[in-house]
Amino acid sequence: MDGNGRWATARGLPRILGHRAGAEAVRRVVEGCCELGIPALTLYAFSWENWRRPSQEIRELMELLVEFLQGELDRLRANEIRLQAIGRLEELPPPVLHQLQAAMAQTEAFHRMTLTLALSYGGRQELVDATRHIARLVQQGRLTPEVIDEQTIAQHLYRPDLPDPDLLIRTSGEQRLSNFLLWQISYCELYVTPTLWPDFTKQTLVEAVAAYQHRQRRFGNTTVSEATNGQSDPAAE
Repeated sequence: MDGNGRWATARGLPRILGHRAGAEAVRRVVEGCCELGIPALTLYAFSWENWRRPSQEIRELMELLVEFLQGELDRLRANEIRLQAIGRLEELPPPVLHQLQAAMAQTEAFHRMTLTLALSYGGRQELVDATRHIARLVQQGRLTPEVIDEQTIAQHLYRPDLPDPDLLIRTSGEQRLSNFLLWQISYCELYVTPTLWPDFTKQTLVEAVAAYQHRQRRFGNTTVSEATNGQSDPAAE
């Protein structure tokens, strides 16, 4: 969700107001995903690298997160949205972690949509943590190196129950992954929009989904026309 700071700077406003405008965009997008029937949405809310930001900005972001969790809980329950989080959550300030855990507990029974907040999250850090867990199992004699495969690694990610993303939307024109879901997005479709996150609307979301619907996903395979040298495939007919 890139562009909060630039949105505020362009308007001569403090950065925190850009983040507040970004929180409003979150509400719109969550609502839009529900309307479109999207079953899972993961938002990169606070990266592991974000801890390097000025302490005042971090404090303001954490306060905004608590405010968001408190203010949106009733809306999440009304729409039967399950809230969960990924990342090194133990690094969050105790009041933030407490509010997050309370919100997750109160929505865990819902299944209309899963909203996942990536907090203190980094894709490399997730793989490091998964590797450490697997290494401990090997050390304890509960796992042998020979049986470790892709499924083993996937099962030790923060949320192995989450499906791999179909679509990754990158706002503000940035064309990099920024350490986000590096394992999970191996075959994900990318969509880059110049729109700053606070300006992201339901219509922007619809445009991204429409672009995705026109993609041909092959997952390393050939298309029917390529496989048959352009000849009609009777099996496909």
